[in-house]
Amino acid sequence: MINKLKNPFRNGLGQLTIPLIAIIILVVFNLIRDPSFFGIEIIQNNDGNNVLSGNLISIINGASELAILAMGMTLVTAACGGQDISVGAAAAIAGSAFVKILKSGDSISGGKVLLAFLFACVVAMLFGAFNGTLVAVFKIQPMIATLILYTCGRSIAYWINGGATPTVTSPIINAIGSFIPGIPVPTPVLIVVIVGVIFKLVFRLTSLEIFTQSVGINGSAARLNGINSTFIKLLSFIILGVCVAISGSIGVSRLGLINHETLLLDVEMDTILAVAIGGNNLGGGKFKVGGSIIGAYVIQMLTITLYAMKVSSTDVKAYKAIVIVLLVVIGSPVVKAKFEKYMSQLRAKKAAVNTKGADQS
Repeated sequence: MINKLKNPFRNGLGQLTIPLIAIIILVVFNLIRDPSFFGIEIIQNNDGNNVLSGNLISIINGASELAILAMGMTLVTAACGGQDISVGAAAAIAGSAFVKILKSGDSISGGKVLLAFLFACVVAMLFGAFNGTLVAVFKIQPMIATLILYTCGRSIAYWINGGATPTVTSPIINAIGSFIPGIPVPTPVLIVVIVGVIFKLVFRLTSLEIFTQSVGINGSAARLNGINSTFIKLLSFIILGVCVAISGSIGVSRLGLINHETLLLDVEMDTILAVAIGGNNLGGGKFKVGGSIIGAYVIQMLTITLYAMKVSSTDVKAYKAIVIVLLVVIGSPVVKAKFEKYMSQLRAKKAAVNTKGADQS
């Protein structure tokens, strides 16, 4: 049964076509506009450490939280055929829980940071399980189910710290949000790599990828094959909860404080767009986490490009929307089907010409 399920999902290269083309277009455009746009230099930061700097570093560093959220969102989309629009609010809750533990006591040690992170994970996983229960057990459409937490999540984050925006000052927290001394690459980038490797190992060592795709394609057929579709859907939301906790903790560490109103504000739409740009079917089923990661970097590269072109912050969202709509439309099933039909006709004509030439010779 496993072998039969694997066959439809072996060819994933075409799924990455759109995000890779988008990356190439943005790279070429920026090189033409400013040949030094992707230049990288080594500078000394405020702590006296030699670190990498430049637009390219800003892109891969700035997209870290988005890339991690996109990984978790990909699973939810694939299993449930819908999206979680509460990830930003949930990240604010996780960030508040993270800070709550850090502010208990006087000093911030490595053990306390680990405990705070684990606590943030538990809190985010519980809220993820809440969303997952509404979707998997009560059969509520994901976007409607997560609208509840989207609406009240930041208020919950506000209550956790009593309405305050406490700061957290510690070399460890600073290292998580910026650079580890002696390592020139931003720590959030390293965290993205670690999370990506964990996803890869989980997919390689377990049947989660196959089961998730099977449930997303046809939940009834998956159940007949012995797959617990309710559990898979619930698990996808819990895994997204862990991604939310990681992103929320990184966001807090970058700022050195928790601001429930601004932490990862509006990240929900960018996360969904990253999944869409990554070539994943928003209706569920076949997915590729790598595509979502590339999608996150496409969005961040587009943002940095617009700022480099002196586009005002109020206009950036409009320009991003135009470009992203184009990318999503180009990658839509309708456009893909028409393109494949056109290519098939070309191949048929070429085959006919070759056959005619062979007959004449």
